[in-house]
Parts: sequence; C-alpha cells; structure tokens
Amino acid sequence: MEPPRPLVRLTPKELSTLGRSTLSHYEELAEDFREGTKDHDVSQNVNALLRHLPGSAPQRILDLGCGPGRDLATFIAQGHAPVGLDGAAAFVKMAQTANGCEVWQQDFLALKLPAERFDGIFANAVLFHVPTQELGRVLNDLRRTLVTGGVLFCSNPRGPDIERQQGLRYGAYLTLETWSRFVTAAGFELIEHYYRPPGLPRDEQPWLATVWRAR
Repeated sequence: MEPPRPLVRLTPKELSTLGRSTLSHYEELAEDFREGTKDHDVSQNVNALLRHLPGSAPQRILDLGCGPGRDLATFIAQGHAPVGLDGAAAFVKMAQTANGCEVWQQDFLALKLPAERFDGIFANAVLFHVPTQELGRVLNDLRRTLVTGGVLFCSNPRGPDIERQQGLRYGAYLTLETWSRFVTAAGFELIEHYYRPPGLPRDEQPWLATVWRAR
C-alpha cells in the first residue's frame, strides 16, 4: 500500500515556526484553558481506551498532551500508572503539581520516547496539531513506545481533509478515511471509532474518536 501523502508541504523553518506558535497559544492561555476544560466529560474516551488495554490495572498509560492533568487524575484514581507528556511548560508544571506523577516536557515534533514502555496511549484532542507531513513519523514513535498489542486512543476534530493555521494554532482536520490511512501505515489496526458528542446528528458531532491496536 502506498504511504499516505501529506496535505501540505512545509519547510523546516515553517515547521519550527508553527510548532512554536501552537505552543505559545497554550502557554499564554494555560490558566484559562485549565478553568475552561476542568469539568469536560471525556469519560467516553477514557473508557474507550481502558476497556481495550491488554491487561488489568495498573496499566502503564502515556497521556499524550496531558495539559493541566485532568485525565491523569482519572487514570490514577482508577488504579493505573500514567505518565504525562506536554510541550507547554506551564501545563507540565500544573499536571505535576496536581497529580504528583511523572510528567515529561517534549515537543510532539521531536518526541524521545522509550521503546515498549507503555500499554496504552491516550491522545485526546492533540494529534490534530501535528502537520500531516510529520504525522507518519510521530505515529511511528508512538507505535514504538507501545508494547505489541498495546492500545492507542485518539480524538481529533474532524474535517474535509484540510490543514492550516488558525490564529496561533496549527491544525489538520481529517476524514476518518484519511486519518485511518496514516495510522494503519504506522503499524496499527482499527478496533473501533465513534463521533462526539454522543446522541447528536452527525453534522453536530465535530469530534472523531478512534481506538487502535499496535501490531
């Protein structure tokens, strides 16, 4: 199968600029983001990851793009052993202070992850910030840090395969078909997918959630 093609071709300088810009957005609005998202109900997404993990608690979970640490607290409360990761220093500090667990500060475009460290990865509202030019490489990094049979959960705002800067943030808004081509090419097989929020007509469900097994 031919590898999926990027929607946009970017120079190294453009990649560096958009990465810094996206991170600056979250650094500048860190407190507002924490207050605005602390009560968001993502239990459907958490459960979608947990029910497919290859064993019982405690499972080793990477919360990719953990933000202020809301979901780290959920995983800890359910008896798991999560590690957080975020590119924004303000979020790393918040997550560590709130939960007392290990939190790594890493740029998504320059991940340095240990091999076969995790049973599951929770990537909630984060991977859409990765340009499609770099998406295959990032997904391969995530595959390598999972054990064989480990689970990757992703939730992204969906769209008609467009990629662009919006304000300070960069985003790729993909259909299920395009997103699936990228993830499958990185060595995953699809377990399930659904749209959010639940119970609404499809045109009122802007979020696409997918669950994958590492081959």
